[in-house]
Amino acid sequence: MSTELPAVPLTLEGLSVLHQMFRFRWPDWRKLDAGRRLEIASEAVAALTPDEEVRRTAVYSMLGHKGDLMLVHFRDSFDELNAAELQLNRTALQEYLEPTHSYLSVIELGLYDSSVKLFRQLTERGVAPLSEEWNREVQETMERQRQAMYPRLYPKIPDSRYLCFYPMDRKRGEEKNWYTLPIEERQRQMEEHGMVGRRYAGKVQQIITGSIGFDDWEWGVDLFAPEPLVFKKLIYEMRFDQVSAEYAAFGRFFVGVRVPLAKLGEWLEGKLPKAAIST
Repeated sequence: MSTELPAVPLTLEGLSVLHQMFRFRWPDWRKLDAGRRLEIASEAVAALTPDEEVRRTAVYSMLGHKGDLMLVHFRDSFDELNAAELQLNRTALQEYLEPTHSYLSVIELGLYDSSVKLFRQLTERGVAPLSEEWNREVQETMERQRQAMYPRLYPKIPDSRYLCFYPMDRKRGEEKNWYTLPIEERQRQMEEHGMVGRRYAGKVQQIITGSIGFDDWEWGVDLFAPEPLVFKKLIYEMRFDQVSAEYAAFGRFFVGVRVPLAKLGEWLEGKLPKAAIST
């Protein structure tokens, strides 16, 4: 029997996630009288606030030319994400929102350590991959991990004032191909990569989502923090890891400042609210 371990690591999936980026039609908005602007803002706040209160939807004022407003939704399913889109479409505010980008994914935890350990144990015992015994022990391991990781699979949107979101891939080129490396080597590199992130615990909260088959990149990364400089420091330090230096490709970066829905009216009048989150 071959002692080579299966190539595909186990993963756990949790909440479905949608990022929506919009350009706001300021010239059209300014043509409205103050009373109508207030009506539209109040309708949008009433529609979105119930989900913000349970930290399933958050609104961010975007910096730069990539858009003006970003909405982030955490839901239990793609159906619920689509319902959130349709809910926004029913408001009059939607007439002034021009989509510029979106990203669809699911919260994902890669179990490289557990996978290598379990696959090695099963292989040493002579259990054939994908056999009934193999599949049973994999499912038992997955269930234990799912229970232990439940808070990370089903989190609330953090209250942090700043958000940095970006998509990324692992390279699949002729010279560097992440997917052709043995699983033990990928596990080693990911462990090294994770050690950098752990040094930033308490300074930034990271949520990784998987998007293979759902969007143009393989993963999405959300970083939440009370101040933005930590994004630069963390990402820069991680660039020196082997897995990032040799095998990572990054998409566009989107940075936003949290806008509490209770103060959306201020944003719509061209003012950035000072408070991070409404109380």
